[in-house]
Amino acid sequence: MTMKKSYFIIGSLLVSSLFMSSNVMAAGRDDPLLGMLIIDQFEWRGGDGDDPFVWEAQGWIGKDLNKFWFKTDGEVTGGETESAEIQALYSHAIAPFWDAQVGWRRDIRPEPNRDWLALGVQGLAPYMYEVDTALFFGKDSRVSARFEAEYEFLFTQRLILTPNIGLNMFSKDDPEVRIGSGISDLELGLRLRYEIRREFAPYIGINWEKVYGGTADYRREEGRNVSDFRVVAGVRAWF
Repeated sequence: MTMKKSYFIIGSLLVSSLFMSSNVMAAGRDDPLLGMLIIDQFEWRGGDGDDPFVWEAQGWIGKDLNKFWFKTDGEVTGGETESAEIQALYSHAIAPFWDAQVGWRRDIRPEPNRDWLALGVQGLAPYMYEVDTALFFGKDSRVSARFEAEYEFLFTQRLILTPNIGLNMFSKDDPEVRIGSGISDLELGLRLRYEIRREFAPYIGINWEKVYGGTADYRREEGRNVSDFRVVAGVRAWF
């Protein structure tokens, strides 16, 4: 499938979802049009070397069965954007607490930009694990896979501990953006937040990242560490 065909399919799905939302809205008040913006991470990370600033956020607008999702994450170090990504997705409920998603992802940084067709599922697994996993199909037969999960331990109604894991894999080397094939990176985090209000919670925690395989080789060539442990402080909010 060419990228032009992929974009056409994505565009058709998004336009169809908008018309579908309009038709359902006319059906009554039982399924209102709703929306939410969730800032999962808005944090400073302190450790060896420069201290990066990291963000991770997602939002949606739609109804029970069909939604439009927007996701973004990135990192700024020393005033320079080291990484930045956006996703625009059409989402359809396939089971209670589970959505299938299709759309577009763009890697803005590092350059050159990379565009991907995104196919994934997101939802609540047994034992209340929040899971977000996806496959990405890019130019030159590139394929990437991502798995993210987190869990919330409630010490009280306001004090919550959240461990999380993130894993990225790539089908082939991409020397221009310094990524190797196979498992590229693994990230583990632990954050303790206090909900001043349900919508706003400062937190502290720790975060560990490690790169593997060809990606680690690229890091070594640049004189950079292949693993990184940091203390974090930030805020989580939703609207």
